Amino acid sequence: MSAPYDTPKLLVLAVDDEPPGLAQLRHCLEANPNIGEVLPAVDASEALRLLGSNDERIRVRKQRGLPPVDAVFADINMPGLSGMEMSRVIASFNPAPVLVFVTGHATEAVEAFDLGAVDYVLKPARQERIDKAVSRVLEKIEAVSGRRRPAEPARGRDDDEVIPVELAGTTKLIPRSSVRWVEAQGDYARLFTTEGSHLVRIPLAQLEERWAKAGFVRIHRSYLVSLPLVTELRMGQGGYQVVIGNEEKVLPVSRRHTRELKDKLVGSSRMG
Repeated sequence: MSAPYDTPKLLVLAVDDEPPGLAQLRHCLEANPNIGEVLPAVDASEALRLLGSNDERIRVRKQRGLPPVDAVFADINMPGLSGMEMSRVIASFNPAPVLVFVTGHATEAVEAFDLGAVDYVLKPARQERIDKAVSRVLEKIEAVSGRRRPAEPARGRDDDEVIPVELAGTTKLIPRSSVRWVEAQGDYARLFTTEGSHLVRIPLAQLEERWAKAGFVRIHRSYLVSLPLVTELRMGQGGYQVVIGNEEKVLPVSRRHTRELKDKLVGSSRMG
């Protein structure tokens, strides 16, 4: 967002063509203490009309250099203009609202993240899952606008992010907690887990930003590793290296990342 916020309460837009789904989504959003107001829309066309309207709340936000709403929580499969098509229009806004998809199907998860969605929630919407999505919206706003928010309790495994991966025409959801290290491959990233590796259409720099609070650190322009899994930092022939697990993998550490990695390993050890 291009201007700082002066309130922690979010204005969000909820879009769903099915009345029960829209009602449940509104209920979960309004129950979250970070949400100030929820604007409902029964389809994508109404959502775009609302975002472009002269509604006083939206007009004032635009005058302040803010997006028309903080976030859009939208279904994908709607009659007429689909949620994906609507999101492509919203993504062209400057600045654009944060996008979250709430849908009954996992098949479009990869495309959703390509559009910049910060989360992909499967129906039926549950309060704890919507709360996690709102938390990710706040993280995105904080990263872009610099707005600070109150510290939250440490997250556990129940807050584990999942990454959609296309495998032979099906979408598999890979939990972040299963990822041991990540290797950059151009604009893609390869996730290495205990079960194998998976190529995803996400740049390494984006994963570095998203997963920093989960303990992932950049050790090289090509590698991101889970800090708790680093068992050794040692000097090799070409410089420092890290060992993942019990000699499971040895990865190079670039000179520019060595000092930061040492500091984080020492800090992690002290906390432990």
